[in-house]
Amino acid sequence: MRLVFFGTPDFAVPSLRALVEEGFNVELVVTRPDRPKGRHRSKLVPPPIKAVAQDMELPVIQPERPTGLEFMARLQALQPSLGVVVGYGHILTSALLALPPKGMINVHASLLPHLRGAAPIEHAILNGDCETGVTIMQMEPELDTGPIIHQVATPIASDETGGELTARLAELGALALVEALTLIETDTAELQQQDHMRASYAPKLGTEMARIVWDRTADEIARLVRALDPRVGARATLGDREVKLFGPRLADEWRGDGIAGEILETDPALIVATGKGALQFLDVQPAGRQRMAATAWVRGKNARRGDRFE
Repeated sequence: MRLVFFGTPDFAVPSLRALVEEGFNVELVVTRPDRPKGRHRSKLVPPPIKAVAQDMELPVIQPERPTGLEFMARLQALQPSLGVVVGYGHILTSALLALPPKGMINVHASLLPHLRGAAPIEHAILNGDCETGVTIMQMEPELDTGPIIHQVATPIASDETGGELTARLAELGALALVEALTLIETDTAELQQQDHMRASYAPKLGTEMARIVWDRTADEIARLVRALDPRVGARATLGDREVKLFGPRLADEWRGDGIAGEILETDPALIVATGKGALQFLDVQPAGRQRMAATAWVRGKNARRGDRFE
């Protein structure tokens, strides 16, 4: 099969590597353009998949959007058998989905139809799910509604962060993708229609979701902090200073003390009251600074017992 690969983030890297290592014929890699970064936004930084593709001597194109006559003509000239999409970040048109004879398949980081949408990994942790996984599905114009080709489940550890789970699912997705392509190549794939009545959704994470509401339970806040570690970071305000909090641990010995958001202890650990229970935080990241141990932050007299996070 002649494949075209669409992908951008680190999550897509294991899948592209696996395809090449397993001998699949990747004709072209499509990713987003390089973006300016840095204090003065003067340095162009390529997407993670671009450097990997170039290391493997794969041709790369970077359209602003996967549309237009020139882009479609480039793909038609390749005559790909199948398209593979892993975290590309753009809605693909019906014409593009129909261009390869075998269509397009997608690696989605949930057990569909559960958690369709842009942020399934974070929402699985936010929900307190015990299990998640990856789904390889045939793509349709609607978001994450296509028939399932292959699924692999995995448990979610009680202390797993969004970043840790993303890395695990990226590797699991690469293995599942190779298995699904083998089924397609041998004409043994059995497509399973999704039960749309059982669908749930995982919308894109906005900054408003990252604000800690201290009246919630310790368990709810801990899930929020883990889900947003490290990509967004759950945040709170102490006085006039914003700080992100990481590494939550239930502090059962403080279960009945303090009002929500109040710092109960700073030595030997940073412990904060919630609406029900209390949490210890291992790391913090003050605005404009690097992530550091909470104890080091406290030693700088940034927080005292009785102070209250908002």
